[in-house]
Amino acid sequence: MNIIVIGATSGIGRTLFEKYATDGNCMGIVGRRTPLLNELCQEHPNTTVTATADITKLDETAQAIGTFHARLKGIDLAIVCSGTGDLNPSLDYALELPTIDTNVKGWTFVIDTLYHIFEQQGYGHLVAITSVGGLRGGSMAPAYSATKAYQINYMEALRKKAFKSGGHITVTDIRPGLVDTAMAKGDGLFWVMPVDKVADQIISAIRKKKTKAYVTKRWHFLAIINKNLPFTLYRLL
Repeated sequence: MNIIVIGATSGIGRTLFEKYATDGNCMGIVGRRTPLLNELCQEHPNTTVTATADITKLDETAQAIGTFHARLKGIDLAIVCSGTGDLNPSLDYALELPTIDTNVKGWTFVIDTLYHIFEQQGYGHLVAITSVGGLRGGSMAPAYSATKAYQINYMEALRKKAFKSGGHITVTDIRPGLVDTAMAKGDGLFWVMPVDKVADQIISAIRKKKTKAYVTKRWHFLAIINKNLPFTLYRLL
């Protein structure tokens, strides 16, 4: 397959790249840090194309995706892993803005650009890494939970759009719980999952063409409780 991973230099994105590249797929990887991209490329130099881009810089991002589309001669699978978020109980706007710029403005541009490519091709599988954190508002990281809720709803809208267009495009929303990466912030974190296990379950969900998946699977149980918990109880957590 020809696969693009947006946000491939760390965390879930890096692990997914390593697993897919090892299976002999042709890879296009995007990240903000050129040295890390070069490091990954050296692991699979004959099957990897890299492009440095910050998804909040739309011209850079458009050029990167366009390069991959031309070089790979079509894209079978695109996985959008880019995202950010900070603990911000004091509501410092300077901390909220980068989260909004990345998780809404940049993310939407990437998702739309890839979806348009799949429309032109007549096929493709679009995957976004959202979060269990988008199911309810979180007082410790308001912008993170709100922007992830935006992503979850956007992916549902695209699934509906793809269905109405004939079903040639598959849209998958991956909702991780807490994962052992730099994104897991705070004290007393609960059920932090190893990134390798999370990546394996993401790949399984992609292979099965699921519309959405919680990873690891135990987080599905917590998500059901979380979504249905009355606010009078939720506010105490």
